[in-house]
Amino acid sequence: MKTLDFAGTEEVVYERSDWPLPKLQEYFKNDTLALIGYGSQGHGQGLNARDNGLNVIIGVRKGGESWKQAQEDGWVPGETLFPIEEAISRGTIIMNLLSDAAQSSTWPQLKPLITKGKTLYFSHGFSIVYKDDTHVVPPEDIDVILVAPKGSGRTVRTLFKEGRGINSSIAVWQDVTGKAKEKAIALGVAIGSGYMYETTFKKEVYSDLYGERGVVSVIVINS
Repeated sequence: MKTLDFAGTEEVVYERSDWPLPKLQEYFKNDTLALIGYGSQGHGQGLNARDNGLNVIIGVRKGGESWKQAQEDGWVPGETLFPIEEAISRGTIIMNLLSDAAQSSTWPQLKPLITKGKTLYFSHGFSIVYKDDTHVVPPEDIDVILVAPKGSGRTVRTLFKEGRGINSSIAVWQDVTGKAKEKAIALGVAIGSGYMYETTFKKEVYSDLYGERGVVSVIVINS
């Protein structure tokens, strides 16, 4: 961890070097990371956390394309690959990496499974920030955190394999244990982040949405 000066504004930066592998593995030795969804982010984050020696399982629809892709990547049905509901029941840290639309549509079925003592993790804050529309309202007795890599899941994986690491934002929505921020930082390292900057769920969503609109606008104007 170090403090950097950005145009007169000091900002704390959390570094991967703060969490060497033995420390990271010890910290999560009693946890099972249940990664729900195996799209771009799920693929990159899941493989990186597995390579870092953490106990990771994947939850996706049995028999679907994501299930087949996960098998090709070495996830084993009944051992590290499960239907979504079973993965959540087995996990202590629930990493919801479904699309925003899927997070909303599946929430009524998933919420009862996310019981006291578990941690709910996101990589995009949309469902939480726009809860009046998505109806994604976490239980009040769990930690809710965010680690948002600043790039695609493929980039997360590529930079990790190159021995580098992507920059990520971290945020806490709900801190029940008093350790939510610490868990977010450690999970950021686990999924392949090199440097992490603290933000909020709202700021992450707004910056992401405005960034996407800006890129789209530039493409349209120049096309």
